[in-house]
Amino acid sequence: MERIYTTEVAAHIGQRVRLAGWLHALRRLGGITFLVLRDARGTVQIVLDGPAARNALDGLLPETVLAVEGVVAVEPQAPGGVEVRDPRLEVLSAVREATPLSLNKPVMKVSLPVFLDHAVIGLRHPTRRALFRLSAGIMAGFRATLDGLGFTEIQTPKLVASATEGGANVFAVKYFDRQAYLAQSPQFYKQIMVGVFERVYEVGPVFRAEPHDTVRHINEYVSLDVEMGFIRDHRDVMAVLTEVIAGILAHLKVNYAAELALLDVQLPAVPRPIPAIYFPDAQELIRARWGEDCRGEPDLAPQHERWLGVWARAEHGSDFLFVTGYPMEKRPFYTHPNPADPRYSNSFDLLFRGTELVTGGQRLHRYQDYLDAAAAKGYRDLAPFETYFEAFKFGMPPHGGFAIGLERFIMQLLGLDNIRLATLFPRDLTRLTP
Repeated sequence: MERIYTTEVAAHIGQRVRLAGWLHALRRLGGITFLVLRDARGTVQIVLDGPAARNALDGLLPETVLAVEGVVAVEPQAPGGVEVRDPRLEVLSAVREATPLSLNKPVMKVSLPVFLDHAVIGLRHPTRRALFRLSAGIMAGFRATLDGLGFTEIQTPKLVASATEGGANVFAVKYFDRQAYLAQSPQFYKQIMVGVFERVYEVGPVFRAEPHDTVRHINEYVSLDVEMGFIRDHRDVMAVLTEVIAGILAHLKVNYAAELALLDVQLPAVPRPIPAIYFPDAQELIRARWGEDCRGEPDLAPQHERWLGVWARAEHGSDFLFVTGYPMEKRPFYTHPNPADPRYSNSFDLLFRGTELVTGGQRLHRYQDYLDAAAAKGYRDLAPFETYFEAFKFGMPPHGGFAIGLERFIMQLLGLDNIRLATLFPRDLTRLTP
């Protein structure tokens, strides 16, 4: 008999089926024992009303792995309206020690450090599993949307020869007899590949050796990167990003209804177009409405982003807001300046519920502009950029792109108070295990 999943049980009323999973919970009521079996997709109730079945579980604790054969019956009082009766149990892996975390309660009541210490067990909880299924759904929706728009998926190196993008904020590693670095982003490579495919994207890890110890930062995360050629300016990039966000959310709505319901997630609407505010105007709005003068600052503080999120919801009914035209001094050297005012850039951040979710913009595409920009940023030795600049020496179209932080997306979508809860096994200043 082939195994079925718990979510398929209701389609087999009156039939004998085979299930396999973990002993999630046991409830004894008089002479009857109710066993809840959990597999990767859900749970089902199994009725043990004979001594042989009950004796098979003597001394076994939750998370014991079982195979069960039994007859499916309708039972309105059972979870899901069905249960399995007349079972025959097979113990595949016995557990006789209490788990460090309780997995059979609707909510795990445990501190974040304790949960992270025992994440190899805690991730089995149905709500945690649902969260990371949504994470997988975001990646799937991202890929499907971009495939439909004619993009090609690429995979770029994570070991690189030079710390060219962020100075000291890189992790150095020994690479045979040389020093290498973990890539901060696929930025240079995805730009190069615009010269091959015109439209590319990547899903992969990036590494930031920044000594942040906040609820919004980790040192390794998954970046959803996009780069596209033959654009007019950054607004073309913003239009594609809008379609990508809408495509991801539509994919979740269609394919992950059970997870969304379990986690009580309300998917946001994506307005067309997403409202936008120019960076100097955003600073003036903050001064006029909230009384904080941040004019002259090259970036927005987290509090400013939260205020702008409140404003976007009140004025535009939108959970999303583009902030465009950040000062050139804050953006990387490859960023294209605003032709009308070169102090500011053709770049943007996308705020989602008051937190930066995406950074993107138009890039330089002419070889001489790169030489001039690198010199202006104080790069005296251009050797680390040689292969990167080669792509522009031999013709690159106007192009731009963006990067979405996967864990930040999950954090905002679910209203989590710490990005570590949106990360399978987070890496930060203090944690390298599990």
